[in-house]
Amino acid sequence: MKVVILCGGRGLRMNEITEDIPKPLASVCGRPMLWHIMKIYKHYGFDEFILLLGYKGHKIKEYFLDYKWRDHSFVLNTKTNDVRLLEESEDWNITFLDTGLETLTGSRIKRARKYIGNETFMATYGDGLSDIDLNKLLAYHREKGKIATVTGIDKKTQYGTLTIENGIAKSFREKQSSSGIINGGFFVFEPQIFDYLNDDTNCILEREPLEMLAAEGELAVYMHDGFWTACDTYNDILKLNKVCERGEKLWKVWETE
Repeated sequence: MKVVILCGGRGLRMNEITEDIPKPLASVCGRPMLWHIMKIYKHYGFDEFILLLGYKGHKIKEYFLDYKWRDHSFVLNTKTNDVRLLEESEDWNITFLDTGLETLTGSRIKRARKYIGNETFMATYGDGLSDIDLNKLLAYHREKGKIATVTGIDKKTQYGTLTIENGIAKSFREKQSSSGIINGGFFVFEPQIFDYLNDDTNCILEREPLEMLAAEGELAVYMHDGFWTACDTYNDILKLNKVCERGEKLWKVWETE
């Protein structure tokens, strides 16, 4: 199953970092935040990724093209230029898809349609970390039988809020400053989601598409009560790195078993 990760935003509230790199490459525990997200998915057996690139997308390409030699010990044969790694590297299949500099979230996903194919797929943001059990999320999605499932987080925040009845969203409102169930990303979509998206630059997934799905009873909500965080500011990154300094695992599901 393919995993689509939104990596194209400018990260305007993280200017200390994003003047040089895109937000998904912000360093957390010595690795890009994007790397941690992909490790979470890989832990549950999902290793086919489509990265939806925009702002400074070439930096993300460069990171992964250089990943093996930069992040692993290796032996180099200078005559043949053959490289033999001295430690295991991640077995990921990654599609790097340029979706436009100003393209918004729904339109980015729509532009990936031919690479996703006519199948169920997962999607998330390139700036959110969680210890979510993705196999349970997928099982819940299949049980509810809806076009879309979003992970719900119960907290006070600036993110989109949901009202829920029997595990199905009755409404979706983006960026309401109130307590409630919020959009935590980590979506599962059926291919019918593309009927709710358009491929110009202005389709925002969290506005009309999710609002319509909720109104039609086609948006399931998987509640996650474990660790979850979104990294919107430089201070959020600093907090996560302090967590690492304390040796806490939190989202590192691949290290907890």
